[in-house]
Amino acid sequence: MIKFLKQPMMRRVLYALAPIYLYAIWMYGYRPLLAALVSFAFGIAAEWVFERKKSGKVSEAALVTCALYSLAFPPATPLWILAVGIVFSMAMAKGVYGGFGRNIFNPAIAGRAFVYISFAIALAAGYRSFGNFGIGAIDAASSATPLGAMRAGGSVPLLDLILGQRSGAMGEGMILLILGAGVYLAATKTASWRIMVGSLAAAAALTLGLKALGVSKALPVESLLAGSYLFMTVFMATDPVSAPKRQASHYVYGAVIGAAVVVIRTFSAFPEGTTFAVLFGNTFANLIDIAVDSFKKKAAAPAGGAK
Repeated sequence: MIKFLKQPMMRRVLYALAPIYLYAIWMYGYRPLLAALVSFAFGIAAEWVFERKKSGKVSEAALVTCALYSLAFPPATPLWILAVGIVFSMAMAKGVYGGFGRNIFNPAIAGRAFVYISFAIALAAGYRSFGNFGIGAIDAASSATPLGAMRAGGSVPLLDLILGQRSGAMGEGMILLILGAGVYLAATKTASWRIMVGSLAAAAALTLGLKALGVSKALPVESLLAGSYLFMTVFMATDPVSAPKRQASHYVYGAVIGAAVVVIRTFSAFPEGTTFAVLFGNTFANLIDIAVDSFKKKAAAPAGGAK
């Protein structure tokens, strides 16, 4: 029987994700449940393989990874692709580094990147709803994602973005639920509000700046409500293991991720950008801590170099 390592902080993340899962079920019917079943089954099994000779327990952080991972994909993503990706998450982005607390990259986002690169065509075909299978019966089967529409020069009703009434990944859902989850996680000191604020401020400022400069490819500021940007900011950028450890570093780290999202969305061929932005931030997390510590030491040093 598989045993779990109790981690109250990780359990609070699961509580925050529960309303988003319920909304996804309302939108897409049974599909989020199937995605979760596959992700949890293969993800837990993969972590157990790496932990069985050590503590023998699967961390509750693994449950968070599985939950975030399954919500990060469009509803029609083939289940076998989800299985392959979550095994990669647990094995290559976490297990090979030594398990919980030692991984450099956020496992869920690393698995998403692996699937995005390896199965791009199948993933693109998954952006649709299931019509009458969903309780809400929202028909978005033939519609483009909001980001795709914006990049093509179109617009998306703001209310649709806020309420999640558009094509996208299962976890993008209702913006109000994601923002509510962010407030809960920050209030319970489960996630860093500094990272969230840094990311949102940098992304909004850069978006407005590019528009003001007349950059033709610049997206409108409401594009920050589209795609997985807010979901990523609240749940993945704030991962305490792959983020910097110093509180002062959190502002810089969040800003790096927020700015990277806007740059990728504006100038690259990838319409989303959040996956690579988080991985980019993960890569420099430790360097940001070192730079902040160095700056503090210089600022605290007496004038003239006196000892």
